[in-house]
Amino acid sequence: MAKKPLPRPTEAELAILRVLWRRGPSTVRRVTEELGAETGYTTALKLLQIMTEKGLVLRDDSERTHVFAAAAPEEATQRQLLDDLLERAFGGSAQTLVLRALAGRRPSPAELAELRRMLDSLEGK
Repeated sequence: MAKKPLPRPTEAELAILRVLWRRGPSTVRRVTEELGAETGYTTALKLLQIMTEKGLVLRDDSERTHVFAAAAPEEATQRQLLDDLLERAFGGSAQTLVLRALAGRRPSPAELAELRRMLDSLEGK
C-alpha cells in the first residue's frame, strides 16, 4: 500500500520544517529563537499546532514542554514538492525543469561537477 503524501507546506511551515530538520526535535521556544524576531512565540506555536493536525510534524507531549519533530525527512519532503512542481509547471518534463533551473542561476564549479557525476551515474544504469 502506497504511503499517503503529506500536504504541501506553506512558506511559513517550510521555515519551521527547516529548523526541525537542522536542529532535530525542538520546543516552540527553540523554533522561535531559530526563526528570529519576525516570528513570535504565539505564531510559531499556532503554526506547529496546525502542522501537527496536518501531519507535517509530530508532537511529543510526554513532558511538560512539548517537543515537535518533522514527520518526514527533508529529502522526502523536497522530493514530494519537486514532483508536484514538475507535474504542475513543467508537464512532467524533468529536462525542462533542469534547463530552466540552470538558465536562471549559474551553478558553481562544485555543483557542475556533482551534476556531471549524477548524469554519468544515470547513464551507467
